[in-house]
Amino acid sequence: MTSKMSTLVSTKWLFEQISQGMKNLCVVDSSWYLRSAKRNPFEEYKQKHIPGALFYDLAANCDKTSAYPHTIQSPDAFSKSIGKLGVSSDTHVVVYDASDKAGFFSAPRLWWLLKFFGHKQVSILNGGLVKWVSDGYDVTDEIPEVNEAQFVAKFHPEKLKSFDDMMSNIKEQEYQVMDARSKGRFDGTSPEPRADIKPGHMANSINLPYSTIIDIENKLFRSPEEIKKIFEDKGIDLSKPLTATCGSGISACILILGAHLAGKDDTFLFDGSWVEFFLRAKPEDIHSIETPLG
Repeated sequence: MTSKMSTLVSTKWLFEQISQGMKNLCVVDSSWYLRSAKRNPFEEYKQKHIPGALFYDLAANCDKTSAYPHTIQSPDAFSKSIGKLGVSSDTHVVVYDASDKAGFFSAPRLWWLLKFFGHKQVSILNGGLVKWVSDGYDVTDEIPEVNEAQFVAKFHPEKLKSFDDMMSNIKEQEYQVMDARSKGRFDGTSPEPRADIKPGHMANSINLPYSTIIDIENKLFRSPEEIKKIFEDKGIDLSKPLTATCGSGISACILILGAHLAGKDDTFLFDGSWVEFFLRAKPEDIHSIETPLG
């Protein structure tokens, strides 16, 4: 790593930093899965994780008063939850998850949360735990003990779009909307993972499944040039305002990360995503392939 911090770090780089006992480094497993995966991320973490890594529970550390999953915590609550991992303002946080499909799924959400709350020193392990293991590096079941640190979160609501914003944008089209869900869920032909939510999409949104910007075979993000081309081929102009959405605010952060790697740092997030939109929108605003689901 040079003096300029990288957004993506390699398994080799992380291994070297851990081996050298790099100070002010915190490695965090932020694995989270849809219920259909039938995986318990914390139990998996306790059995196998990168040496020195701590666990951040995305499901537990959200606004429990919200009717929608994964709603952002208050700055004080986030400061406390991330501070428990020993993260302070000068800590370099490297996040990863244990997704075996793409090497990424939930880690970009914690990357985004840290940046949303004003933390600049945060990277993602390119390829995640699956790449770490395939590259021959050791894992452990030893859970390190750390001293709680003071983290001061700064709230940046200008990085968010609300339900009202999204409804207004359907008519005004002031910004582009990209949806990270699968094509089937977007089109309305495949079920949503939550039983009370039907598939479909909001009008004028663009379907860009998050896996599109990942080299699935090698479990690595595609190059910035490839990502730019993918956005372009989807009709997304990175020079114009852009918002990301998904099912509940997790995989949308993969697209935000992709846009960041392609040079765009001002992508918004609709945190409530499809769950909130479906529960609050009128039937005529919920579309399948061509017509409202009604």
